[in-house]
Amino acid sequence: MELTASERHRLKKMAYGHKTPHQVRQRATIVLLAARGRGSARIAAETHLHVDTVRRWRGRFAAGRVPALVDRKPSGRPPAFSALQIAEIKALACQLPTESGAPLSRWSCPELAREAVTRAITETISASTVRRWLRDDALKPWQHRSWIFIRDPNFRATAQRVLDMYAAHLRWHPARRGRVRRLRG
Repeated sequence: MELTASERHRLKKMAYGHKTPHQVRQRATIVLLAARGRGSARIAAETHLHVDTVRRWRGRFAAGRVPALVDRKPSGRPPAFSALQIAEIKALACQLPTESGAPLSRWSCPELAREAVTRAITETISASTVRRWLRDDALKPWQHRSWIFIRDPNFRATAQRVLDMYAAHLRWHPARRGRVRRLRG
């Protein structure tokens, strides 16, 4: 394999550069060793790579030179959801449902999916997709424990009246008399 001076210079920068990604460094090293006349089996042994990997990168370099050493565009279907949409749905899962106006005590995955569509975060999404994203980040909004935060200044008086009525009902109800006495004594 023959290299031009500029290719050799570029490959050395790629192979020995500290900021170069590891895979690109390996590929540049393979090509530099091949340019020195080493065979694929020997390069594989020196770089601790498989022989097929060495052959692949030698072949790609021979076909496309230095630009062929970078990763190709991934094949397959493009992602259906952007990173922003995923982050917005995860943020929604971390909020209490009452903060978003939903009459729920806890989120479930189907409810989160419906709320994401309602808020126009996405046009459509399945509950299983939401469940998978939350599982990846170990988020479990359906296990969220909520506490009562008292915001009403008259809460104590109101609660006291309700609790007194409940206690009076227990005190005077014939079937519950023994129970109330045990609780008091």
